[in-house]
Amino acid sequence: MHQLTTLILDDMKPALGVTEPAAIALAAAAARENLGGSVQSLTVSLNSGMYKNAFTCGVPGSSDTGILISAALGLTGGQTKKGLEVLSGITEEEKAEAKKLVSRGVIKAELSAISSDISIKALLETTEGVCETAILHTHTNLQYIKRNGALLFGTEPAPRTDGAKVRQNAEAKSVRQKPQDAVIHPIHRFTLSDLLHYINTVPEEELTPLRAAYDTNLELFRFSMESERTAVAKELLAANGGQIISSDELATAQLLCCGAIEGRVLGLDRAAMSITGSGAHGIICTMPLYAVQKSRGLEEILLLRATALSYLITMYIKEYSGRLSAFCGCGIAAGTGMACALAWLSGGRETELAGVINNMAAGITGMICDGGNHGCAMKGIVAVDAAWRAVRLAMHGVFIEPEHGICGTSPEDAMRQMGLIADPGMKETERTILAVMQAKAAGTPSACR
Repeated sequence: MHQLTTLILDDMKPALGVTEPAAIALAAAAARENLGGSVQSLTVSLNSGMYKNAFTCGVPGSSDTGILISAALGLTGGQTKKGLEVLSGITEEEKAEAKKLVSRGVIKAELSAISSDISIKALLETTEGVCETAILHTHTNLQYIKRNGALLFGTEPAPRTDGAKVRQNAEAKSVRQKPQDAVIHPIHRFTLSDLLHYINTVPEEELTPLRAAYDTNLELFRFSMESERTAVAKELLAANGGQIISSDELATAQLLCCGAIEGRVLGLDRAAMSITGSGAHGIICTMPLYAVQKSRGLEEILLLRATALSYLITMYIKEYSGRLSAFCGCGIAAGTGMACALAWLSGGRETELAGVINNMAAGITGMICDGGNHGCAMKGIVAVDAAWRAVRLAMHGVFIEPEHGICGTSPEDAMRQMGLIADPGMKETERTILAVMQAKAAGTPSACR
Protein backbone atom coordinates (compact mmCIF):
# COMPACT_ATOMS: atom_id res chain seq x y z
CA MET A 1 0.00 0.00 0.00
CA HIS A 2 1.28 3.48 -0.88
CA GLN A 3 2.46 5.60 2.05
CA LEU A 4 -0.07 8.33 1.17
CA THR A 5 -2.92 5.81 1.24
CA THR A 6 -1.79 4.73 4.69
CA LEU A 7 -1.65 8.35 5.89
CA ILE A 8 -5.23 8.92 4.74
CA LEU A 9 -6.66 5.71 6.17
CA ASP A 10 -4.89 6.17 9.51
CA ASP A 11 -6.33 9.70 9.79
CA MET A 12 -9.88 9.05 8.55
CA LYS A 13 -12.15 8.13 11.47
CA PRO A 14 -15.91 8.28 12.20
CA ALA A 15 -16.70 10.85 14.88
CA LEU A 16 -20.01 11.38 16.66
CA GLY A 17 -20.55 15.11 17.09
CA VAL A 18 -17.73 17.63 17.13
CA THR A 19 -14.46 15.89 17.93
CA GLU A 20 -13.45 18.17 20.82
CA PRO A 21 -16.41 17.25 23.11
CA ALA A 22 -15.85 13.63 22.08
CA ALA A 23 -12.17 13.79 23.05
CA ILE A 24 -13.04 15.38 26.41
CA ALA A 25 -15.59 12.63 27.04
CA LEU A 26 -12.98 10.05 26.04
CA ALA A 27 -10.50 11.32 28.63
CA ALA A 28 -13.21 11.32 31.33
CA ALA A 29 -14.40 7.84 30.36
CA ALA A 30 -10.84 6.49 30.53
CA ALA A 31 -10.53 7.81 34.08
CA ARG A 32 -13.87 6.35 35.16
CA GLU A 33 -13.13 2.95 33.64
CA ASN A 34 -10.03 2.73 35.84
CA LEU A 35 -11.41 4.05 39.12
CA GLY A 36 -14.47 2.91 41.05
CA GLY A 37 -16.26 4.58 43.93
CA SER A 38 -18.59 7.55 44.19
CA VAL A 39 -17.56 10.56 42.10
CA GLN A 40 -16.43 13.53 44.17
CA SER A 41 -14.95 15.77 41.48
CA LEU A 42 -13.66 15.82 37.91
CA THR A 43 -11.43 18.58 36.58
CA VAL A 44 -10.53 18.74 32.90
CA SER A 45 -7.57 20.92 31.89
CA LEU A 46 -7.63 21.91 28.22
CA ASN A 47 -5.43 23.77 25.76
CA SER A 48 -7.01 26.85 24.21
CA GLY A 49 -8.15 25.22 20.97
CA MET A 50 -9.83 22.36 22.81
CA TYR A 51 -11.42 24.73 25.34
CA LYS A 52 -12.68 27.08 22.64
CA ASN A 53 -14.01 24.42 20.27
CA ALA A 54 -16.03 22.65 22.95
CA PHE A 55 -17.21 25.84 24.72
CA THR A 56 -20.74 26.04 23.27
CA CYS A 57 -20.70 22.98 21.06
CA GLY A 58 -23.66 20.61 20.80
CA VAL A 59 -23.01 17.27 22.49
CA PRO A 60 -24.47 13.95 21.29
CA GLY A 61 -26.78 12.44 23.85
CA SER A 62 -27.77 15.81 25.30
CA SER A 63 -29.68 18.96 24.46
CA ASP A 64 -27.06 20.86 26.47
CA THR A 65 -23.82 22.26 25.10
CA GLY A 66 -20.26 22.69 26.21
CA ILE A 67 -17.33 21.27 28.10
CA LEU A 68 -18.93 20.30 31.40
CA ILE A 69 -21.70 18.13 30.00
CA SER A 70 -19.22 16.50 27.61
CA ALA A 71 -17.02 15.46 30.52
CA ALA A 72 -19.98 14.40 32.64
CA LEU A 73 -21.43 12.18 29.92
CA GLY A 74 -18.00 10.61 29.51
CA LEU A 75 -18.12 9.71 33.20
CA THR A 76 -21.64 8.36 33.29
CA GLY A 77 -21.87 6.47 30.02
CA GLY A 78 -18.82 6.93 27.80
CA GLN A 79 -16.98 3.88 26.47
CA THR A 80 -13.37 4.31 25.37
CA LYS A 81 -13.54 1.30 23.05
CA LYS A 82 -15.79 3.37 20.78
CA GLY A 83 -13.12 6.01 20.13
CA LEU A 84 -14.59 9.29 18.85
CA GLU A 85 -18.04 7.68 19.01
CA VAL A 86 -17.52 7.43 22.77
CA LEU A 87 -20.96 8.92 23.51
CA SER A 88 -23.00 6.68 21.21
CA GLY A 89 -25.63 4.64 23.03
CA ILE A 90 -25.91 6.92 26.08
CA THR A 91 -29.05 5.99 28.07
CA GLU A 92 -31.63 8.37 29.54
CA GLU A 93 -30.45 7.41 33.03
CA GLU A 94 -26.86 8.25 32.14
CA LYS A 95 -27.93 11.60 30.68
CA ALA A 96 -29.87 12.43 33.86
CA GLU A 97 -26.92 11.49 36.06
CA ALA A 98 -24.57 13.62 33.96
CA LYS A 99 -26.83 16.65 34.33
CA LYS A 100 -26.90 16.11 38.10
CA LEU A 101 -23.10 16.07 38.25
CA VAL A 102 -22.94 19.36 36.35
CA SER A 103 -25.65 21.04 38.42
CA ARG A 104 -23.90 20.01 41.66
CA GLY A 105 -20.67 21.67 40.51
CA VAL A 106 -18.78 18.38 40.53
CA ILE A 107 -17.38 18.95 37.01
CA LYS A 108 -14.88 21.75 36.45
CA ALA A 109 -12.92 22.97 33.43
CA GLU A 110 -9.77 25.06 33.27
CA LEU A 111 -7.61 26.54 30.53
CA SER A 112 -4.09 25.09 30.60
CA ALA A 113 -2.28 26.90 27.76
CA ILE A 114 -2.67 28.94 24.60
CA SER A 115 -1.67 26.29 22.11
CA SER A 116 -2.73 24.69 18.82
CA ASP A 117 -1.44 21.30 20.02
CA ILE A 118 -4.17 19.15 21.54
CA SER A 119 -3.92 18.66 25.29
CA ILE A 120 -6.58 17.23 27.62
CA LYS A 121 -5.95 16.14 31.19
CA ALA A 122 -8.76 14.68 33.27
CA LEU A 123 -8.35 14.41 37.04
CA LEU A 124 -11.05 12.26 38.65
CA GLU A 125 -11.46 12.00 42.43
CA THR A 126 -13.75 9.37 43.97
CA THR A 127 -14.15 7.65 47.31
CA GLU A 128 -11.57 5.12 46.07
CA GLY A 129 -8.82 7.59 45.16
CA VAL A 130 -7.59 9.59 42.19
CA CYS A 131 -7.18 8.79 38.49
CA GLU A 132 -5.50 11.04 35.95
CA THR A 133 -5.64 10.60 32.18
CA ALA A 134 -4.12 12.60 29.35
CA ILE A 135 -4.90 12.86 25.64
CA LEU A 136 -2.16 14.63 23.72
CA HIS A 137 -1.45 15.72 20.12
CA THR A 138 -4.44 13.99 18.47
CA HIS A 139 -8.03 13.54 19.60
CA THR A 140 -7.68 9.84 20.40
CA ASN A 141 -4.06 9.57 21.55
CA LEU A 142 -4.42 8.44 25.15
CA GLN A 143 -0.94 9.25 26.43
CA TYR A 144 -1.20 7.80 29.91
CA ILE A 145 -3.45 6.63 32.75
CA LYS A 146 -2.36 7.03 36.39
CA ARG A 147 -4.29 5.69 39.38
CA ASN A 148 -3.33 6.78 42.88
CA GLY A 149 0.09 7.81 41.59
CA ALA A 150 0.84 4.54 39.80
CA LEU A 151 1.20 4.48 36.01
CA LEU A 152 -1.28 1.99 34.55
CA PHE A 153 -0.80 2.75 30.87
CA GLY A 154 1.42 4.74 28.52
CA THR A 155 4.21 7.13 29.33
CA GLU A 156 4.08 10.42 31.18
CA PRO A 157 5.95 13.22 29.34
CA ALA A 158 9.12 14.36 31.11
CA PRO A 159 8.72 17.78 32.76
CA ARG A 160 10.68 20.70 31.34
CA THR A 161 13.36 21.96 33.67
CA ASP A 162 12.86 25.62 32.80
CA GLY A 163 9.45 25.98 31.22
CA ALA A 164 9.39 29.78 31.33
CA LYS A 165 12.75 30.04 29.60
CA VAL A 166 11.76 27.45 26.98
CA ARG A 167 8.59 29.38 26.18
CA GLN A 168 10.44 32.68 26.04
CA ASN A 169 13.07 31.28 23.70
CA ALA A 170 10.42 29.69 21.51
CA GLU A 171 8.52 32.94 21.17
CA ALA A 172 11.73 34.79 20.35
CA LYS A 173 12.36 32.60 17.30
CA SER A 174 11.19 34.09 14.05
CA VAL A 175 8.24 32.69 12.14
CA ARG A 176 10.62 31.85 9.35
CA GLN A 177 12.62 29.51 11.60
CA LYS A 178 9.69 27.43 12.79
CA PRO A 179 9.44 24.87 9.98
CA GLN A 180 13.14 24.03 10.20
CA ASP A 181 12.92 23.61 13.96
CA ALA A 182 9.83 21.40 13.89
CA VAL A 183 9.70 17.66 13.30
CA ILE A 184 8.87 17.03 9.65
CA HIS A 185 5.50 15.36 9.22
CA PRO A 186 5.45 12.61 6.57
CA ILE A 187 2.99 14.55 4.38
CA HIS A 188 5.52 17.40 4.07
CA ARG A 189 8.02 15.10 2.37
CA PHE A 190 5.78 15.21 -0.71
CA THR A 191 5.22 18.00 -3.23
CA LEU A 192 2.02 18.92 -5.02
CA SER A 193 3.47 17.19 -8.07
CA ASP A 194 3.92 14.02 -5.99
CA LEU A 195 0.33 14.19 -4.74
CA LEU A 196 -0.99 14.55 -8.27
CA HIS A 197 1.09 11.63 -9.49
CA TYR A 198 -0.27 9.56 -6.62
CA ILE A 199 -3.97 10.24 -7.25
CA ASN A 200 -3.52 9.65 -10.98
CA THR A 201 -1.77 6.30 -10.55
CA VAL A 202 -2.78 4.75 -7.20
CA PRO A 203 -4.64 1.44 -7.77
CA GLU A 204 -8.39 1.79 -7.48
CA GLU A 205 -8.65 -0.86 -4.76
CA GLU A 206 -6.52 1.25 -2.41
CA LEU A 207 -9.14 4.02 -2.57
CA THR A 208 -12.27 1.91 -2.07
CA PRO A 209 -12.22 2.48 1.74
CA LEU A 210 -12.90 6.17 1.02
CA ARG A 211 -16.45 5.22 0.02
CA ALA A 212 -17.19 4.96 3.75
CA ALA A 213 -16.80 8.74 4.06
CA TYR A 214 -19.71 9.28 1.70
CA ASP A 215 -21.89 6.63 3.33
CA THR A 216 -21.29 8.24 6.72
CA ASN A 217 -21.58 11.90 5.73
CA LEU A 218 -24.67 11.39 3.55
CA GLU A 219 -26.43 9.57 6.38
CA LEU A 220 -25.60 12.52 8.66
CA PHE A 221 -26.93 14.94 6.03
CA ARG A 222 -30.22 13.06 5.65
CA PHE A 223 -30.70 12.82 9.41
CA SER A 224 -29.90 16.51 9.77
CA MET A 225 -32.47 17.54 7.17
CA GLU A 226 -35.15 15.57 9.03
CA SER A 227 -34.37 17.19 12.36
CA GLU A 228 -36.48 20.01 13.77
CA ARG A 229 -33.31 21.59 15.16
CA THR A 230 -31.65 22.47 11.85
CA ALA A 231 -32.55 25.73 10.12
CA VAL A 232 -29.76 27.10 7.92
CA ALA A 233 -29.66 24.10 5.59
CA LYS A 234 -33.42 24.14 5.18
CA GLU A 235 -33.22 27.70 3.87
CA LEU A 236 -30.56 26.58 1.39
CA LEU A 237 -32.84 23.73 0.34
CA ALA A 238 -35.67 26.17 -0.34
CA ALA A 239 -33.29 28.41 -2.32
CA ASN A 240 -32.28 25.34 -4.34
CA GLY A 241 -35.87 24.89 -5.47
CA GLY A 242 -36.59 22.24 -2.86
CA GLN A 243 -34.13 19.87 -4.54
CA ILE A 244 -31.08 18.36 -2.94
CA ILE A 245 -29.31 17.70 -6.25
CA SER A 246 -30.03 20.42 -8.79
CA SER A 247 -28.48 21.84 -11.93
CA ASP A 248 -26.91 24.57 -9.77
CA GLU A 249 -23.68 22.85 -8.77
CA LEU A 250 -22.57 25.48 -6.27
CA ALA A 251 -25.95 25.65 -4.53
CA THR A 252 -26.05 21.86 -4.28
CA ALA A 253 -22.53 21.75 -2.86
CA GLN A 254 -23.33 24.39 -0.23
CA LEU A 255 -26.54 22.60 0.77
CA LEU A 256 -24.89 19.19 1.20
CA CYS A 257 -21.95 20.68 3.10
CA CYS A 258 -24.01 22.96 5.34
CA GLY A 259 -26.63 20.31 6.12
CA ALA A 260 -24.08 17.81 7.39
CA ILE A 261 -22.09 20.41 9.35
CA GLU A 262 -25.20 21.91 10.95
CA GLY A 263 -26.39 18.55 12.21
CA ARG A 264 -22.94 17.76 13.55
CA VAL A 265 -22.39 20.97 15.53
CA LEU A 266 -25.89 20.74 17.03
CA GLY A 267 -24.98 17.33 18.42
CA LEU A 268 -27.37 15.17 16.40
CA ASP A 269 -26.95 11.45 16.89
CA ARG A 270 -25.14 10.58 13.68
CA ALA A 271 -21.41 10.37 13.00
CA ALA A 272 -19.33 12.30 10.46
CA MET A 273 -16.21 10.91 8.83
CA SER A 274 -13.42 13.04 10.20
CA ILE A 275 -10.05 13.95 8.73
CA THR A 276 -7.24 15.66 10.68
CA GLY A 277 -9.36 15.10 13.78
CA SER A 278 -12.37 17.10 12.55
CA GLY A 279 -15.74 16.01 11.25
CA ALA A 280 -16.32 19.40 9.64
CA HIS A 281 -13.01 19.11 7.79
CA GLY A 282 -14.12 15.72 6.56
CA ILE A 283 -17.48 17.08 5.44
CA ILE A 284 -16.01 20.03 3.52
CA CYS A 285 -13.44 17.72 1.92
CA THR A 286 -16.14 15.42 0.57
CA MET A 287 -19.70 16.68 0.28
CA PRO A 288 -19.09 19.41 -2.35
CA LEU A 289 -17.24 16.83 -4.46
CA TYR A 290 -20.24 14.52 -4.24
CA ALA A 291 -22.38 17.37 -5.58
CA VAL A 292 -20.00 17.71 -8.53
CA GLN A 293 -20.01 13.99 -9.23
CA LYS A 294 -23.80 13.82 -9.27
CA SER A 295 -24.19 17.04 -11.26
CA ARG A 296 -21.68 15.98 -13.93
CA GLY A 297 -22.41 12.26 -13.93
CA LEU A 298 -18.79 11.33 -13.16
CA GLU A 299 -17.57 7.81 -12.47
CA GLU A 300 -17.08 6.90 -8.82
CA ILE A 301 -13.35 6.32 -9.20
CA LEU A 302 -12.89 9.96 -10.21
CA LEU A 303 -14.71 10.99 -7.05
CA LEU A 304 -12.47 8.75 -4.93
CA ARG A 305 -9.27 10.05 -6.53
CA ALA A 306 -10.45 13.64 -6.02
CA THR A 307 -11.30 12.83 -2.40
CA ALA A 308 -7.79 11.52 -1.78
CA LEU A 309 -6.36 14.78 -3.13
CA SER A 310 -8.78 16.83 -1.03
CA TYR A 311 -7.73 14.98 2.12
CA LEU A 312 -4.00 15.23 1.40
CA ILE A 313 -3.97 18.97 0.72
CA THR A 314 -6.01 19.50 3.89
CA MET A 315 -3.55 17.41 5.89
CA TYR A 316 -0.62 19.32 4.35
CA ILE A 317 -1.92 22.67 5.63
CA LYS A 318 -3.18 21.38 8.96
CA GLU A 319 0.14 19.83 9.91
CA TYR A 320 1.61 23.33 9.73
CA SER A 321 -1.27 25.19 11.41
CA GLY A 322 -1.81 22.70 14.23
CA ARG A 323 -4.90 20.60 14.85
CA LEU A 324 -6.66 23.36 16.81
CA SER A 325 -5.87 27.00 16.15
CA ALA A 326 -7.35 30.47 15.86
CA PHE A 327 -8.09 30.20 12.16
CA CYS A 328 -10.90 28.17 10.67
CA GLY A 329 -9.15 25.05 9.45
CA CYS A 330 -12.48 23.82 8.10
CA GLY A 331 -12.73 26.73 5.69
CA ILE A 332 -9.06 27.41 5.03
CA ALA A 333 -7.38 23.99 5.04
CA ALA A 334 -10.30 21.73 4.06
CA GLY A 335 -11.68 24.43 1.76
CA THR A 336 -8.36 24.59 -0.07
CA GLY A 337 -8.11 20.81 -0.25
CA MET A 338 -11.60 20.57 -1.71
CA ALA A 339 -10.89 23.43 -4.14
CA CYS A 340 -7.83 21.62 -5.49
CA ALA A 341 -9.89 18.47 -5.95
CA LEU A 342 -12.58 20.47 -7.74
CA ALA A 343 -9.95 21.93 -10.07
CA TRP A 344 -8.60 18.44 -10.79
CA LEU A 345 -12.10 17.20 -11.59
CA SER A 346 -12.45 20.19 -13.92
CA GLY A 347 -9.34 19.25 -15.89
CA GLY A 348 -6.86 21.36 -13.95
CA ARG A 349 -3.29 20.19 -13.55
CA GLU A 350 -0.36 21.34 -11.45
CA THR A 351 -0.26 24.94 -12.76
CA GLU A 352 -3.98 25.48 -12.18
CA LEU A 353 -3.90 23.79 -8.77
CA ALA A 354 -0.99 25.97 -7.66
CA GLY A 355 -3.09 28.95 -8.75
CA VAL A 356 -6.05 27.67 -6.75
CA ILE A 357 -3.91 27.43 -3.63
CA ASN A 358 -2.69 31.02 -4.00
CA ASN A 359 -6.23 32.23 -4.67
CA MET A 360 -7.44 30.54 -1.49
CA ALA A 361 -4.44 31.78 0.50
CA ALA A 362 -5.14 35.34 -0.60
CA GLY A 363 -8.88 35.14 -0.18
CA ILE A 364 -9.87 33.16 2.90
CA THR A 365 -6.88 32.74 5.23
CA GLY A 366 -8.08 35.31 7.78
CA MET A 367 -11.28 33.45 8.73
CA ILE A 368 -11.20 32.89 12.50
CA CYS A 369 -12.29 29.85 14.48
CA ASP A 370 -14.53 30.83 17.38
CA GLY A 371 -15.19 27.26 18.44
CA GLY A 372 -17.34 24.41 17.28
CA ASN A 373 -20.83 25.89 17.19
CA HIS A 374 -23.82 26.65 14.96
CA GLY A 375 -21.78 29.31 13.19
CA CYS A 376 -19.69 26.57 11.56
CA ALA A 377 -22.59 26.06 9.15
CA MET A 378 -22.07 29.62 7.87
CA LYS A 379 -18.33 29.10 7.56
CA GLY A 380 -18.97 25.99 5.48
CA ILE A 381 -21.11 28.01 3.06
CA VAL A 382 -18.38 30.65 2.74
CA ALA A 383 -15.65 28.04 2.19
CA VAL A 384 -17.56 26.38 -0.65
CA ASP A 385 -18.23 29.72 -2.31
CA ALA A 386 -14.55 30.72 -2.00
CA ALA A 387 -13.45 27.38 -3.46
CA TRP A 388 -15.71 27.70 -6.50
CA ARG A 389 -14.47 31.23 -7.20
CA ALA A 390 -10.81 30.29 -6.71
CA VAL A 391 -11.17 27.40 -9.15
CA ARG A 392 -13.14 29.36 -11.73
CA LEU A 393 -10.45 32.04 -11.82
CA ALA A 394 -7.51 29.63 -11.86
CA MET A 395 -9.02 27.58 -14.68
CA HIS A 396 -9.00 30.79 -16.74
CA GLY A 397 -5.36 31.45 -15.84
CA VAL A 398 -6.19 34.07 -13.23
CA PHE A 399 -4.56 33.78 -9.81
CA ILE A 400 -2.82 35.98 -7.29
CA GLU A 401 0.87 36.18 -8.14
CA PRO A 402 3.44 34.76 -5.67
CA GLU A 403 4.95 38.12 -4.70
CA HIS A 404 1.71 39.25 -3.05
CA GLY A 405 0.90 38.77 0.61
CA ILE A 406 1.33 35.25 1.97
CA CYS A 407 1.12 33.58 -1.43
CA GLY A 408 4.00 31.24 -2.21
CA THR A 409 6.54 30.95 -4.98
CA SER A 410 5.64 27.25 -4.87
CA PRO A 411 2.40 25.59 -3.77
CA GLU A 412 4.31 23.98 -0.90
CA ASP A 413 5.44 27.42 0.35
CA ALA A 414 1.91 28.78 0.04
CA MET A 415 0.46 25.96 2.13
CA ARG A 416 3.22 26.30 4.72
CA GLN A 417 2.64 30.04 4.99
CA MET A 418 -1.11 29.56 5.34
CA GLY A 419 -0.40 27.28 8.29
CA LEU A 420 2.04 29.71 9.89
CA ILE A 421 -0.63 32.41 9.95
CA ALA A 422 -2.46 30.23 12.46
CA ASP A 423 0.50 29.04 14.50
CA PRO A 424 2.33 30.99 15.71
CA GLY A 425 0.72 33.95 13.96
CA MET A 426 -2.71 34.04 15.58
CA LYS A 427 -1.98 33.15 19.20
CA GLU A 428 -3.01 36.63 20.37
CA THR A 429 -6.19 36.28 18.33
CA GLU A 430 -6.82 33.02 20.18
CA ARG A 431 -6.49 34.80 23.53
CA THR A 432 -8.94 37.49 22.43
CA ILE A 433 -11.49 34.96 21.19
CA LEU A 434 -11.30 33.12 24.51
CA ALA A 435 -11.65 36.38 26.45
CA VAL A 436 -14.79 37.26 24.51
CA MET A 437 -16.31 33.82 25.06
CA GLN A 438 -15.49 33.69 28.76
CA ALA A 439 -16.78 37.21 29.33
CA LYS A 440 -20.04 36.33 27.59
CA ALA A 441 -20.40 33.27 29.81
CA ALA A 442 -19.80 35.43 32.86
CA GLY A 443 -22.27 38.07 31.65
CA THR A 444 -19.58 40.77 31.51
CA PRO A 445 -18.91 41.61 27.84
CA SER A 446 -17.23 44.87 28.82
CA ALA A 447 -14.36 42.81 30.28
CA CYS A 448 -13.32 41.98 26.72
CA ARG A 449 -12.36 45.59 25.97
